Amino acid sequence: MPKLKTKSGAKKRFKLTAGGKVKAAQAGKRHGMIKRTKKFIRNARGTTTLAPQDAKVVKQFLQG
Repeated sequence: MPKLKTKSGAKKRFKLTAGGKVKAAQAGKRHGMIKRTKKFIRNARGTTTLAPQDAKVVKQFLQG
């Protein structure tokens, strides 16, 4: 069997925490900022941890 390759896109976008959770950038900040509320923009700073259902998929991509 050939080795499985890690998904390059996932490798660049996600990191695993020490506890095994998946860390990702906040969504919704690429464009259209004028229509977003100040509160939304403030709360969407930095990173967040993914929901368990999404994290399961991302972990499969990162295993390789």
